[in-house]
Amino acid sequence: MDRRSLLDRAAKSAEERVLLGHILDKYDQCRQRNLPTNTAFLSPAEAQGARDLLRAAAIHEGFALLGGYEGAERRMLFFLPDWQEEADASDAMAFLRAAWHESEHPTHRDLLGSLMALGVERETLGDILVSEGSADLIVSAGVAQYLLDNWTGAGRTALRLTAIGADALRVPEQKVKEIRDTVATLRLDAVTAAGFSMSRGKAAELIAAGRVQKNYREVTKGDASVAQGDVIS
Repeated sequence: MDRRSLLDRAAKSAEERVLLGHILDKYDQCRQRNLPTNTAFLSPAEAQGARDLLRAAAIHEGFALLGGYEGAERRMLFFLPDWQEEADASDAMAFLRAAWHESEHPTHRDLLGSLMALGVERETLGDILVSEGSADLIVSAGVAQYLLDNWTGAGRTALRLTAIGADALRVPEQKVKEIRDTVATLRLDAVTAAGFSMSRGKAAELIAAGRVQKNYREVTKGDASVAQGDVIS
């Protein structure tokens, strides 16, 4: 399948088409130069788009999505040359810790907003892991020194920024609630209703309005099938 056909099949919007075209460029660079390449940080939706693209191109190996720790939400896509068996993110990512006074309680939104105010592009930022008294950040290696030199506060909260190793990351424990239910059929509207404690009619209404995603992709048909491992949001 040629490049244009691949993008026609995989891209859901003009904006995503540009991103997927960039991903194909990275893949071609890796193959032509026989050197590893990687993208900037991708959101879950962008990563899913990348997987759809690679599947359409029949590319099933030689790449990896890494975000600095197991379970990371925002990740870089690495393409591996023939001689490399595992992706190495050590040159692509850096790890920082922002600490503040115990009386302060900045949120994820506060921290991200202050970074955007500094002119930092979202694609250079991975996950922001907020804990009590500090937050750990995964960032593109190229932006790390700029942040160490310039990021001194989030709103009225003064920050003390230091570089750390990947093994020092503090990953907050995710809160999980297990729900058991029985549905007549594994349709998106039925599973959404069960998972989010609402009527099937309300779930169907939200799906039709584009408010529900399956595997980070908008789905507007309530009868769409759901399988084990699917993420519904």
